[in-house]
Amino acid sequence: MALVVSGLVWLGMRAPSGSAPASHATDSRHAPARVQVRFWHMWTAEWKVVVDRIVERFNASQSTYEVVALSVPPEGAESKLLLAAVGGDPPDVMAQWKNVIPTWAKNGLLTPLDDLMSRQDRETFARDAYPVVKRLGQYQGRLYGLAIGVNTWACYYRVDHLREIGVEPKALPTSLEGLVELGKRLNRFDERGNLTRLGFLPQWFQTYSVLFGGGFYDEAKQQLTLDTPQNLRALSYLFEQRRILGNDRVTRFDSAQNAGFGLEWPFVTGSVSMTVDGQWRVEQLAKYAPTLEYGVVPVPPPLGGKALGGFANGNYMLVPHGAKHAAGAWEFIRFWSGLADPQVAAELYTWGGWLPALRGVASAPAFESYLRHFPQFRSFVSLLPSENQQTLPPVPFQTFLLDRITAADEAAMRGVLSPREALERLEREVSEERARQRSLGADD
Repeated sequence: MALVVSGLVWLGMRAPSGSAPASHATDSRHAPARVQVRFWHMWTAEWKVVVDRIVERFNASQSTYEVVALSVPPEGAESKLLLAAVGGDPPDVMAQWKNVIPTWAKNGLLTPLDDLMSRQDRETFARDAYPVVKRLGQYQGRLYGLAIGVNTWACYYRVDHLREIGVEPKALPTSLEGLVELGKRLNRFDERGNLTRLGFLPQWFQTYSVLFGGGFYDEAKQQLTLDTPQNLRALSYLFEQRRILGNDRVTRFDSAQNAGFGLEWPFVTGSVSMTVDGQWRVEQLAKYAPTLEYGVVPVPPPLGGKALGGFANGNYMLVPHGAKHAAGAWEFIRFWSGLADPQVAAELYTWGGWLPALRGVASAPAFESYLRHFPQFRSFVSLLPSENQQTLPPVPFQTFLLDRITAADEAAMRGVLSPREALERLEREVSEERARQRSLGADD
């Protein structure tokens, strides 16, 4: 376990105050004659209720294993697992959505799921998993985390705001440039020139880098692609649109907004006409703004860009190295993901409002019924087959990389650095970090 201890130090983690590795004494057993599979996850509140239902459904579906779930606070989940692994008592399976898989895999903390798959599982996954799902949870060609839910981003638009300027939803522009021009017609200002309603402003370098033909990783060459002409074009375009609207004006507008999950979301309040967000907003809108008329479309590419492009991540199921019942953990993962039976898994996905990993789940009757009830959800499903949905590069310094990409984005948008300078700094910082890690004996 020396590598894991090294990983713990490298991550700079320590146990949260008052915490300790989960013990068998705290587990709630209902079928003690079965093999116990301990499952840690980070969902709380209403989401914990959904997870508990899934566990109950799995336990009722067979008579060999009993999954016992434990909700671990997200802010301490990583250190808790590392400490449990070092102590030789990790859970059998864990749900995780943070950028830890390459780091943990490199340090020997995870079991490759390929080793747990049957031949039929591998064939089903190769045939039925969406392209982006095959990339999620990978490190050095091995699958360490199977996404049981995928997150993608698309463009939400308010029908009432469009009709206010005489535009029907079916007439939305098919290019990013056209959407930006439409957004300008939807902007509203007060007598002092302050922005009171934002029509549309492209933001978030991660998503738009792909739409402009760039991105941060070349899958074929297995190389980072940071300071490239495509990324420069994307970052420059985002900066230019913010500059045209007025950087100070946008900053003041953003500072007054609340990007919460309910009625305070600016799209619901009417402060924003069109915005890019994730699929989880569909159910939130049904709950908090059921009368709001809106639509969702894939973010259109710029002229010459990549259609159906964007950034995706997910909720992963992991099997820690040293898990006592890895076979049972894999049976639970098969059940939830749909590898075992996509018809059964489809209902589970409707409970959580999750995007499925497998085509068979998306086409199952239960999920089709869900899409009829929430038609806006279809736009997110339409993104899953696209090869232009990219993920964070599968490098062991993923967290550092994301932090520096975000810093480059913010520096360019605030005008602290030009887009060119921001990308040059990003390339330099990442190169220095890789050199530092190599000097410590690490490799890529």
